Amino acid sequence: MPGPAFVSASLRDVGCCYIPRPMSTVKTIAVIGAGTMGSGIALTAAQSGFNAIQIDVSQPALDKAKAGHAKSLARLVEKGKMQQDAADAALKRICYVTSMTDAKSADWVVEAATENVELKKKIFKEMQATFCADVVLATNTSSISITDIASAVGKDAPRVIGMHFFNPVPIMKLVEVIKGIATSEETTQRTIELSKAMGKTPVPANDRAGFVSNRVLMPMINEAFYAWMEGVAKPEDIDQIMLLGCNFPMGPLRLADFIGLDVCHDIMMVLYRELGNPKFFPCPMLRQLVQAGRLGDKTGRGVYEYPAK
Repeated sequence: MPGPAFVSASLRDVGCCYIPRPMSTVKTIAVIGAGTMGSGIALTAAQSGFNAIQIDVSQPALDKAKAGHAKSLARLVEKGKMQQDAADAALKRICYVTSMTDAKSADWVVEAATENVELKKKIFKEMQATFCADVVLATNTSSISITDIASAVGKDAPRVIGMHFFNPVPIMKLVEVIKGIATSEETTQRTIELSKAMGKTPVPANDRAGFVSNRVLMPMINEAFYAWMEGVAKPEDIDQIMLLGCNFPMGPLRLADFIGLDVCHDIMMVLYRELGNPKFFPCPMLRQLVQAGRLGDKTGRGVYEYPAK
């Protein structure tokens, strides 16, 4: 059986064969998934001067994203942070399609679907078959192994990379850039360059469950649920203590609602499965709220209730 040195050399050889197209030629970014993250990435791309193709199999999801884009830009104009003509131009740079083949001419693609590894692998196989061989295949996963996702595309693993944006995407500056074991250096460098071109600050992280942000953040949120469940304090008091005592902009339970309790639960399960430590298992209170369909802001009720606007 070949030893580690043979395997490492083989991976380097594979990576060297793939050269992504130059950043100067990247004009159009395709974004798969029109949910909160996907729509935010598409809007950010358009605001940064790129053409954006928003892809989702659900027409209602696309309609919601389109309305959200118009509302977000109108708010910026109203606050004096953007001129009307710039807002109009940004909107014109976004198109909305239900089929990936309608975006096959894109120069870059970011997958931003639900945090489910099998779904992502299925999408990546379709991405591999749809986009040109020199197009980077990025994923916005917040916790799933880049190496695992890349296994779905075999020889094209060198062009797969993690490009983890943060919500709300147009405002948050960070992009975690995560290399899989076969991701090429050229892919990594292009991703850093694109992130900067989109007005973001790219920071590298290694391909471990949860990367850095969610490896640290989600256990804290989970512990806040335990503190609530065990009667240490009421949710609003837990959040207030963390706001005032730790200078957080948002309490951990309020943040969980904002992220989506289902998303928090799914990320904790990834940490639990991948790292094998019971401390990462989701708190029973968190699991119960998810089972009840109380997912936070998006359903109008989670830890807290949110009146319909």
